[in-house]
Amino acid sequence: MLSVLRVHLPSDIPIVGCELSPYVLLRRPDKTFTTDDVPESAPLDGHFLRYKWYRIQSDRKVAVCSVHPSEQATLQCLGCVKAKIPVAKSYHCSPKCFSDAWQHHRVLHDRAASAVNENGNEEEEIFGRFNSTGAGVISASLTGSASSTSLINGSTPLYPTAVTQRSGGETWFEVGRSKTYTPTTDDIGHVLKFECVVIDAETKLPVGHPNTLLTSRVIPAPSPSPRHLISVGGADMMGQLDSDGRLSSSGTFTVLSYNILSDSYASSELYSYCPSWALSWPYRRQNLLREIVGYRADIVCLQEVQCDHFDEFFAPELDKHGYQALYKRKTNEVYSGNIHTIDGCATFFRRDRFSHVKKYEVEFNKAAQSLTEVAVQTTQKKVALNRLVKDNVALIVVLEAKFTNQGADNPGKRQLLCVANTHVNVQQELKDVKIWQVHTLLKGLEKIAASADIPMLVCGDFNSVPGSAPHSLLAMGKVDPLHPDLLVDPLAILRPHSKLTHQLPLVSAYSAFLRGIGLGSEQQRRRMDPATNEPLFTNCTRDFIGTLDYIFYTADSLTVESLLELLDEDSLRKDTALPSPEWSSDHIALLAEFRCVPKTRH
Repeated sequence: MLSVLRVHLPSDIPIVGCELSPYVLLRRPDKTFTTDDVPESAPLDGHFLRYKWYRIQSDRKVAVCSVHPSEQATLQCLGCVKAKIPVAKSYHCSPKCFSDAWQHHRVLHDRAASAVNENGNEEEEIFGRFNSTGAGVISASLTGSASSTSLINGSTPLYPTAVTQRSGGETWFEVGRSKTYTPTTDDIGHVLKFECVVIDAETKLPVGHPNTLLTSRVIPAPSPSPRHLISVGGADMMGQLDSDGRLSSSGTFTVLSYNILSDSYASSELYSYCPSWALSWPYRRQNLLREIVGYRADIVCLQEVQCDHFDEFFAPELDKHGYQALYKRKTNEVYSGNIHTIDGCATFFRRDRFSHVKKYEVEFNKAAQSLTEVAVQTTQKKVALNRLVKDNVALIVVLEAKFTNQGADNPGKRQLLCVANTHVNVQQELKDVKIWQVHTLLKGLEKIAASADIPMLVCGDFNSVPGSAPHSLLAMGKVDPLHPDLLVDPLAILRPHSKLTHQLPLVSAYSAFLRGIGLGSEQQRRRMDPATNEPLFTNCTRDFIGTLDYIFYTADSLTVESLLELLDEDSLRKDTALPSPEWSSDHIALLAEFRCVPKTRH
């Protein structure tokens, strides 16, 4: 007979908006084991499984700490209450917690006071986008509320909860009847109970005792302060969003570049400072999706997207928000793990803003094969391939704009755009491999530029700090022959150094902050390195803080209108690094708004 041997949850803490999917181990009638579901529609030997979820509601109200959401709150900030800051942000688990968080917490008070002074009712703009109460724009679009008749939990529509049982000051509300359950804001502070029982298909009666498990208390999804678009001309662009959340100027478009940290690299050993629940993929994927959708970029370039996560999550989820998806996974000549967990580059674009014209895939392994055939001695070929073959790729997409470019000389002309998305080799000692990969990509883009008069964007994680040889090649079009990075060249693939050039007029988008005017740009300049014209950091872990990610653009055909504000140390809690409960990657997202301009003629 069918029997349940074990049930458990992979994640130790349930979070609002993050699906709970219990592991259920079954023994079939033939004594074999399986974790496959046995629904009523497909019984096994006359039996199927029935699931129920309950919310256990104590008569005593419980609040959770806003800084350590797995801890019960013991004090509340009355300043937050007076300022009408969302109540979930006012709770702390101890005086030390409140004291340690004060520098970050004080920003909420300052922003609330500023908003009231300016408009008297600006709190929704400031707090709504990532509001832990679920009332904000982003939370509502992903999790909704328990009263919504269209909300689906697992495969079963939610229905009005009914009191099923009272015991010792506790009330059990039935909240779901499918194997999976996504906690809602109504569940915050409460324990959930999962019940699984074998049912006789003929009598519809339970067979044996139900298997149950209790979760810890449900916590709200952490809510980072939203990052605003800052005009390089000075105005804060958040007030100029249209009803669909995009900038109202039809002649502009936005581009996001973000290394989202592949789950296969997100180990607790490497990121021991991040709570295990915040490092788990079920949590991170929802938090990343909430963040990405919140930016409402027209073009999204993601790196470190696992193959299975692209197919099963990002492509279908972003499709719901109007994005078409393209993907190039890394090659697997070096990689020895599960082929489905290989990561790669994913580019998404809004169907209402762009159409797909052409796609190019760059496999640096193939380029390495070609290089060694013609430029490396036979006795050195194996050594050369071992050094050059690293599975890195680039995805190049040509798009056609569906919007008009205001002010263009020829408004009837097709407006094409070439977007390159890449992730360069990470190994710091392989400086020659990094610059060779970047040079190879740029030479490919030059060929596209020669065949079409087309603006270009080069986005990605280049694993190269400002001032390095790869960065110099991108930003300056050449590399100083005396650059120290060029000393690492055991295969002589970088010689002569005079060949390390390109003719694309590339400029780093974020350097516009140093050229911008107004208060917004002035504040951002403090988060920039004037020596390199780049952000102080785009990657922040316990072991490294620096800039590795860039958005480059061809300055003769595009101009920067605004940029997503950079994070500073005040934006990150002083006791942590990335990833964190608020930010689910060790990188930060970069976003730029561009306008196509008539190409400069010389």
